Amino acid sequence: MPPLIPMPALSLNPTVLSTFGSTWLGTASISNKNGIKKPNCFDKKQGMDFGETFIDPAFATPLSTMLGGIPIVPIHKPSPSNPGPLNPPMPDCVELGPTRVIGGVRPQYFDTVYRPDGLRIAYDSKTLNDTDSVNKNWQNMVNDLATEATTVHTRFPFALVVFLVFIPRPALNPSQQRDIINTLERISGRKKPQDPNHLAEAISLVVWDPSTGTIDKTVPGTTSILDIDLLSQTIYSVYSERYKGLPPHQ
Repeated sequence: MPPLIPMPALSLNPTVLSTFGSTWLGTASISNKNGIKKPNCFDKKQGMDFGETFIDPAFATPLSTMLGGIPIVPIHKPSPSNPGPLNPPMPDCVELGPTRVIGGVRPQYFDTVYRPDGLRIAYDSKTLNDTDSVNKNWQNMVNDLATEATTVHTRFPFALVVFLVFIPRPALNPSQQRDIINTLERISGRKKPQDPNHLAEAISLVVWDPSTGTIDKTVPGTTSILDIDLLSQTIYSVYSERYKGLPPHQ
């Protein structure tokens, strides 16, 4: 059985992030209602690639290390004829890709899942990729986070629910920034299985600069539970309290 070790920090490579930033700054593939192309955004495919090829592997890799260096198994995108299996493809692995979880409210796809004997960790990345998206969608995103946490915890109260939220710095104004931080802090920090189901065990907010590929360390700030530098420590602390010494860990 592999040992359980502290989860390493996420590696968000600034060179790779700046490549996505160049795409974000130069894109001309989204039309507004007047049919005018606009820069400073991702189109739908670019936004999906940002999550699937950059954010999600950056989470799955240290998670695999924490769990003893177990394999990371890519999961293929679902289709109407093949919505995805209800069990992992091998006994002890991290599933990376849209993985179907049957929760207490509804079936839900998560971007990374660990379920050796039932769901233990469910992770999703969320991106608000331009000013219009932040203005129109951030409150809907919060509703989605609470619903996803609820559907997991009503059936798997000991499971950890983790979210990463990425927003480009130019798309976020100070008033929205305060509201988003305050709201995400209210629905994060679930410590015990008896805590409310709509809370997530861990949420991190990452505000990034497309021109440099750097992370804005002042948002949400080092004193916030949303700080990306606290994410791995929080996950390891909560997970080890619930599962340390239990199979499949030493």
